[in-house]
Amino acid sequence: MTDAEQSGKVHFRYFDVIMALFVAILLISNLASTKITSLWLFTFDGGTILFPLSYIFGDILTEVYGYQRSRKVIWTGFGAALLMSLVLWIVQELPPAADWPNQQAYETLLGFVPRIVLASLVAYFAGAFSNAYLMSKLKIRTKGKYLWVRTIGSTLLGEGIDTAIFCLIAFYGTMPDSLLISIIISNYIFKSGVEIVFTPLTYRIVAFLKKREQVDVFDTGISYNPFRYFVKE
Repeated sequence: MTDAEQSGKVHFRYFDVIMALFVAILLISNLASTKITSLWLFTFDGGTILFPLSYIFGDILTEVYGYQRSRKVIWTGFGAALLMSLVLWIVQELPPAADWPNQQAYETLLGFVPRIVLASLVAYFAGAFSNAYLMSKLKIRTKGKYLWVRTIGSTLLGEGIDTAIFCLIAFYGTMPDSLLISIIISNYIFKSGVEIVFTPLTYRIVAFLKKREQVDVFDTGISYNPFRYFVKE
């Protein structure tokens, strides 16, 4: 990696696109998670259908561009999710027009629920940074080999933390413990399964980006402090 790349001054052609997709998946997943659904043997919130892709993008970002740039993307997603929650809450509190009869429907689907918002933000923060940290460390330990070990291993950790925190904060005490446990297990198995199934595609995307961007970051000598937003100039 060149000095310019290490300083964070290189412009990457695809980085912004991946970040935009990452944030879009995160926001859509949060909105879709308001519905609990069942499919075959699994019970999960609707956001689970799309949310695992955010971990795939997270793996790709860390593998190609490094932990420091991945950290910026994670914080961007966090800020976007927080902003979305605040805007939805403000709209909820604004008085509806006299001839608009859908206030109750809005509150049911998009209404501000402090527990859900807190659960989503805390779970996302803990899971995303755990995933990026382990992905980065394993790349150094394996000397860039065994990508599948890094992607699957980091996802098993990150998704496990994310799923447990979200479900416990959001739903504990609001449903029978047996249903809560079923949701946690179903979410975890489904999310981890998606990562495994998409591993061949992850390999292709990583190889494409490394070739086109001419970058393959190994995070040696960096700070893993999640609260350092900017890449050191």
